[in-house]
Amino acid sequence: MAKAPPSISLLLLLCAAVFLTIPAVISAIGVNYGTLGNLPPPTQVANFIKTQTSIDSVKIFDVNPDILRAFAGTGISVVVTVPNGDIPALANGRQARRWVSVNILPFHPQTKIKYISVGNEILLTGDNNMINNLLPAMRNLNNALVRAGVRDVKVTTAHSLNIIAYDLTGAPSSGRFRPGWDKGILAPILAYHRRTKSPFMVNPYPYFGFDPKNVNFAIFRTPYKAVRDPFTRHVYTNMFDALMDSTYSAMKALGYGDVNIVVGETGWPSACDAPWCSPANAAWFNLNIIKRAQGQGTPLMPNRRFETYIFGLFNEEGKPGPTAERNWGLFRADFSPVYDVGLLRNGQGGGGRPALPAPSTAGGKWCVARSGATNTQLQDSINWVCGQGVDCKPIQAGGSCFNPSSLRTHASFVMNAYFQSHGRTDGACNFSGTGMIVGNNPSNGACKY
Repeated sequence: MAKAPPSISLLLLLCAAVFLTIPAVISAIGVNYGTLGNLPPPTQVANFIKTQTSIDSVKIFDVNPDILRAFAGTGISVVVTVPNGDIPALANGRQARRWVSVNILPFHPQTKIKYISVGNEILLTGDNNMINNLLPAMRNLNNALVRAGVRDVKVTTAHSLNIIAYDLTGAPSSGRFRPGWDKGILAPILAYHRRTKSPFMVNPYPYFGFDPKNVNFAIFRTPYKAVRDPFTRHVYTNMFDALMDSTYSAMKALGYGDVNIVVGETGWPSACDAPWCSPANAAWFNLNIIKRAQGQGTPLMPNRRFETYIFGLFNEEGKPGPTAERNWGLFRADFSPVYDVGLLRNGQGGGGRPALPAPSTAGGKWCVARSGATNTQLQDSINWVCGQGVDCKPIQAGGSCFNPSSLRTHASFVMNAYFQSHGRTDGACNFSGTGMIVGNNPSNGACKY
């Protein structure tokens, strides 16, 4: 008989137990520092991180000069990000040299700029102009740094794990990059990383795409339904390890298993429009992420240390979208902890008041089939969704959504039914890239979405 999930109080006790196993000095833990909201000025943020936490690096989503100046002399490493829209211009060597002279040279080495991330999750955008110019921009920025005598700043780019074509119930050792992106885009990027000794940066988010019936597998909590790899015989007790090993397997299949992996973003929201978001669940997830960053590794990468950037530093009240978007932070704007994962110095912050879930502002969201999806892909999606317990009678002959009788409309209905019943997360509308979220209700007559 399955055991009942632990109570919140028990979870907090378990979090405390895990905290005791974390080294007193935590290294290689960074945070993503977003700025959307009424947040303290960068100088206060830099001083807080330096004097009150054991966080040793931050990642920002631009090249904000105020932030770069604030971290000067702190010893804290900074990852800066090239705005996505700047990428095509940086395919020109002269523009890349100018970008480095304006955005890096005035601040480094006083500010320890460690990486330049060229854009964020570019392949996910589907913008061919940015995708085609991504690697040339990376090469040009690296060449510009070398030409300027800067050899301790590495150039990379952060990837969403939609680059992996994997089945979350399948074998991590069979993880492969998506066809078309593997040899044409990602293999040359990996070759660049090997040549320049720069890391391959990925954003593994179990929150996007987990099975709501197996939440514990996503947040490292028992009891869970484990995943057994039939080829390696490894048993996976959590989704993060499965995602990381799928990535490693995809890299190894192309001959680049030796390239270092950095976790650019991962985390769990402390509040959302579903029951699986809570301060206790977010703490449990991030505590285990910190353990892996210390060298616990994964089944295919045992004892391997992953430089890791937790998302995020603050709850960002200025973010649009669902409740979760504003509740990823370790801290509130007044620097009080949303929950404690042992990153505050001198035992501060334990027992910080739990974050109260914000009012739901998710609004109308529906999932429909992308216009470019093939009939085979649409039928596969229908077959998969209907095999997951979703009521597919409305799209059968005589059903309220049978007409108009087309694979696209039928697929859209069942995709949305799955999306609505699985938390309306972005990952619940992926369907191997054939689903998309829309804000207009696609209901038609008697067919209600």
